[in-house]
Amino acid sequence: MNASWIKKKLQKQWRRWRRRSLTLGLSSLVVAMVWVSMYLPDKVQSLLSSTPPVAIETLQQYQQSEGVDKSADPNFWNELNKYKQINEVVVRHSYVCGVEERALGKLNTDEIYNLLNEHPTWKGQFDGQGKVVLNETIPDLSPTCKQRAYMSMDKDGNLSLFDGPPEQEKVIRTFFQLDINSLESSLPEDALRHLYDGIRIQDIDEYNSVLSTFSDYARKG
Repeated sequence: MNASWIKKKLQKQWRRWRRRSLTLGLSSLVVAMVWVSMYLPDKVQSLLSSTPPVAIETLQQYQQSEGVDKSADPNFWNELNKYKQINEVVVRHSYVCGVEERALGKLNTDEIYNLLNEHPTWKGQFDGQGKVVLNETIPDLSPTCKQRAYMSMDKDGNLSLFDGPPEQEKVIRTFFQLDINSLESSLPEDALRHLYDGIRIQDIDEYNSVLSTFSDYARKG
């Protein structure tokens, strides 16, 4: 055996081994591609359809806080986060005339967050006894006020809003003192009688109109 023969023998074995390795590599690549095409989509779909518990919790917290104005009363949010459930929750609708409340019963903090997200104008507060009050300010008359409200002059000469006819003396709100002398010298007798008897107020437009009209007769100083 000379060196030339050994070299040729090794080259022949190398070529055979390289072909065998190439074939094996190609086979492995084909198998891998088949596995990827069959298994990976299911795996990806599984990952997309399932979220780890921590991620879900974080997403819920983000959704709960999104849209809620926490700058209004940060103390409320700090206090709310201490509880899992509130024993009594009330929605309070504060109108230009009248206040109405609606009890919601027991709610957990997630439900309160959801309510405030759905109603961004509501402001939450604790009443000092553990009850949560969700306040809404409405630039209108309450339904009850629309049915019963009158504007007239009270016994002290103030333009006031009454619950029912003025003779019942149920003053809801006092605006300003009227200049009686100016009224009597400027307004016709029918208009004065209407004021003394009580002007029926049925909507926010009438409320603003009467208030604006008699503001011209407000006593100065």
